[in-house]
Amino acid sequence: MGTGSGAANGALPPGHPTMPAGSPVAPGTPLPSGHPTVDANKLPPSAEELMKQLDSSEGLREREKTFEIASSLGKLYYTNGRNAEALTFLGQAQAKAEGLRSLFLASKKKLGKAPIATPEAANCGFTPGQALDAMEAVAQARAKSGDTAGAAACARAALIPVLDVDVVRGNALYLGGDSANALKAYARVLEVDPRHEEALYAHSSLLFETKGEDLQALKAAREGFDALVAAYPQSQRAPMARELSARIEETVKAGGRQKWLASRAADRKVRLSQPTAQAAAMPPDAPRPLTPEMVDAVKNTERTPELEAGLTKLVEEGEEHLAHGRYQEALANYTRVVPFQPENGRAKAGMAWALVGLGRPMGARVWSVALQSDAGAVEKLGDTLLAKGDAKGAKALWEKLAQDVPNYPNKAALQAKLSQ
Repeated sequence: MGTGSGAANGALPPGHPTMPAGSPVAPGTPLPSGHPTVDANKLPPSAEELMKQLDSSEGLREREKTFEIASSLGKLYYTNGRNAEALTFLGQAQAKAEGLRSLFLASKKKLGKAPIATPEAANCGFTPGQALDAMEAVAQARAKSGDTAGAAACARAALIPVLDVDVVRGNALYLGGDSANALKAYARVLEVDPRHEEALYAHSSLLFETKGEDLQALKAAREGFDALVAAYPQSQRAPMARELSARIEETVKAGGRQKWLASRAADRKVRLSQPTAQAAAMPPDAPRPLTPEMVDAVKNTERTPELEAGLTKLVEEGEEHLAHGRYQEALANYTRVVPFQPENGRAKAGMAWALVGLGRPMGARVWSVALQSDAGAVEKLGDTLLAKGDAKGAKALWEKLAQDVPNYPNKAALQAKLSQ
């Protein structure tokens, strides 16, 4: 294509050097004479720099956004441990999708037990990266024309990114101590897609953690775990889902968690490495989720030097507990710190490792969040454990880090530690 043709399709700015016709310029080729200088060493902004830019953007929360922008902002804040801000933007994204969600549920109800077709079979014509409102328009048009099956199929396909937002929102609610609304967020996903793997696991895990005396809730949790195993037998979550399903069956037969704990006190001492009677009597879902009143109290607490020093001491004590296998005591320390310092990577790493050590159902989720927000803090926790004499624990932590983050930036140094 010549330069004249290029101008016809969108002329270059006045004064821009003429671009030669033919193949694209190969990487490394010198820029044409007169071309503005390009700084090849300038890197894209880091996550921290990007967060600062967003925090300084006046009116960002109130500004009207598309679903795509709101969901991207929500996920960015969530990944960086800023759950309160994440919930704001994820809620905005969710609101943008309410019309589409309602359309799907209404269409599904009309269809009854009839299966929902694939978007290809329904000829929805969606393209990768297509905006949500454009896909919704297609589904709405099908509904207006009386094509209920097509409307359901196209709406269901368009809701895929929306379900992802609902799951992340549930995670953020859980990490903020709002288990009740986290359950509702996961349930919203399952209402649209009863086979959604992550929502099945999260919903069942949270039911098991928070409804230990509600036999109907426990049965629902077991059904969720069994559904996950049936639909995704090769999933990484399947082994834990099978184990938890069996544990729930025992709990239901015993009449609830407290009765099950009473019958398994000796075994629980061994499993949790808790030699005292007081620890054996502690329910596995402790500590309790934060109430709204507790959250407000945290927000309104003045950040004094004395408070900050106290939080630092709690983290140090938590690391001491971890190094000696006292996971429950460590978790109790970290749950006192994280509400005040949600950005504290050191505390999040310790909390995650404590939950992993306790074998909690939500341990994998909190561990994943700790890796996403500050994997370096997780590696440093291994250094701390090693320095405190827990070489076995340090190696186990580093091995799990290497396994779960195969592209870890400090991989060479991590492998060196593992080979010692």
